[in-house]
Parts: sequence; C-alpha cells; structure tokens
Amino acid sequence: MKQVQRLQARVGEIKEELANKEVEGYAGGGMVKVVVNGRQEVLSVTIEPGALEDKEMLEDLVVAAMNDALRKSRALMEEELSRVTSQLGINLPGLF
Repeated sequence: MKQVQRLQARVGEIKEELANKEVEGYAGGGMVKVVVNGRQEVLSVTIEPGALEDKEMLEDLVVAAMNDALRKSRALMEEELSRVTSQLGINLPGLF
C-alpha cells in the first residue's frame, strides 16, 4: 500500500514537471513548427511565410507537425513514468 501511495505522489510531481518541459514537432522540412508541453498542451505554432501560399498544404503540415509534437510529448511522459515505476520497483506492463 505504501508503494501505491509513493507512486501516486511521484506521478503528481511528474505531471507538474512535465508541464515545464517542451517538445517540438516539425513538418514540411521545418516550414511548420509546433511546441507542446509534457501535458500535451499546445504552446505555440510557427509557420514560415512560404507555407502560406497553399492553404491545403498548410493545413496538412499543421496536422503533421501537431501529431509529431504530440507523439514526442507522449514518449516523454511514458519515459518519465516508466523511470519512476522502475525506481520504486513496480512493474506495470501495458500501463504505458
């Protein structure tokens, strides 16, 4: 039971830490950049002027950059939570 309490406390700490970590997703060779934090909140979107010429392409690039950033954010979260569970000697297969 104490392990569960320690895990819950540590997961809460990690969630707060993740809010301060940022990952970047790119598409179109860097024409679109999306910054997401570890809580998977979008912080910013940057679009190079050349991407503005084709609306449909721009829409696709924004979606691709968002998906790239969100994948990286999920990987960051899984890595952090996995590290904590292993430090506590807890094996939770399939949780992440």
